[in-house]
Amino acid sequence: MTSNAPGGTFRLADDLVLSRLGYGAMQLAGEKVMGPPKDRDAAISVLRAAVEAGVTHIDTSDYYGPHTTNEVIREALHPYPDGLHLVTKVGAKRSPDGGWPSALGRDELVQAVHDNLEHLGLDALDVVNLRVGGAMGPRRGSLAEPFAVLLELQQQGLIRHLGVSNVTADQLAEAQTMGEVVCVQNQYNLAHRGDDALIDSCARQGIAYVPFFPLGGFSPLQSGVLDEVAAGLGASPMQVALAWLLQRSPAILAIPGTSSVAHLRDNLAAARLTLPRSAVEELDAIGAAKAA
Repeated sequence: MTSNAPGGTFRLADDLVLSRLGYGAMQLAGEKVMGPPKDRDAAISVLRAAVEAGVTHIDTSDYYGPHTTNEVIREALHPYPDGLHLVTKVGAKRSPDGGWPSALGRDELVQAVHDNLEHLGLDALDVVNLRVGGAMGPRRGSLAEPFAVLLELQQQGLIRHLGVSNVTADQLAEAQTMGEVVCVQNQYNLAHRGDDALIDSCARQGIAYVPFFPLGGFSPLQSGVLDEVAAGLGASPMQVALAWLLQRSPAILAIPGTSSVAHLRDNLAAARLTLPRSAVEELDAIGAAKAA
């Protein structure tokens, strides 16, 4: 499945090769990521179209819905084709009002891993990311206790590989003293460049960096610059934002989400878009201006 992978591939481990342009399944749930999808058939079609297009990296979590996103993935793709990898997250849950409170206790983590296994129809999970921070980003502090729980579940054969999400560089380093970390999933895009040094460190270590919210948190001025660059290239702002991420570092794996097959194809087309140096310089200035 990797020969036509959009954006090429990245090898996280001997048994784990992911397309650099993947698919984020969060939008397959209902409004505010709660409940079933508005159009279940459309959701199934998007997943199947992604795999047919060569995507080998689907990002999900059982707390999307909760449960419903993983159930749709199972309905659409199980039995899963060889080479397709599902990457999930634990460490949060959903509250009745739609909040995302932390769920980092031992029993919560064990239950979350088993919920992912059950709803995805798997005996073992390819990658489990430990979500440490909250909605506003990483929180400082030790991740040793929750990460140790996932290491135990890995030793039991329920998890093949571990990653971390919403973390600081220090928290990644702490996790690495305990076990192997194959990926980091944090917020990062043209306008939010706080992880530049962490991305370069991940690249040197062969760790995948998976940014979320490729268009999240842009100011009107920043969006205007992106729109102008995109118009000049005959592309959409999302395509340019994704192409910039793929060119930023070979260790970056993007996971844009959508509930539309047409939008999916537009996103995947970003893998064929090469940004000229002049465009990259304009786009880089978005982050530089914010940092200043």
